[in-house]
Amino acid sequence: MELHEIHPAKGSKSARYRKGRGHASGNGKTAGYGHKGQKARSGAPRIGFEGGQMPLYRRLPKRGFKNFNHKEFVTLNVSQLEQYYESGDTVVSEDLIERRIIKDTKDGLKILGNGEITKKLTVKANAFSEAAKQKIEAAGGKAEVI
Repeated sequence: MELHEIHPAKGSKSARYRKGRGHASGNGKTAGYGHKGQKARSGAPRIGFEGGQMPLYRRLPKRGFKNFNHKEFVTLNVSQLEQYYESGDTVVSEDLIERRIIKDTKDGLKILGNGEITKKLTVKANAFSEAAKQKIEAAGGKAEVI
C-alpha cells in the first residue's frame, strides 16, 4: 500500500457540496438561492428582520428580574422527618437522597416547621425555619446548620 492509494472507507464520507459550479453540478447558476429577490443577494437581512417593522423580540415587554445570586433550596417539613426516621437517627442530605425522599439538594437543604415531630433527631441542614428549629429542639433533638 502506498500513500497515494489511501482513501476513506466506502460510505464514511459524503462528496463535498460545491455550490455554483455550473449546471452539471445540479446546483449551478443561482446556487440554491432562486431568482432575484432580497434573499438571493449578498447582505440579506439577519434572522428576525421584519422589513423595517419593529421586530417581535423588541415589541414584547421585558418582564421581571433574574437574580443570579439566588439560592434554590430543597425544602423538607418536620412532619416528613417524623415519618421517615426513627428516634436517635442523624438526618443528612446524602441519606435523604439515598432513601429517595429528595432527588438532589440543588443549592442546599432547608427544614420547614409544618407538622409535628416527637422523635429525637439530629438534623444537619443548610437552613432551618424558626418554627422547625423550635420543634426539633422541643422534641429533644439538635438542629445543626452546615
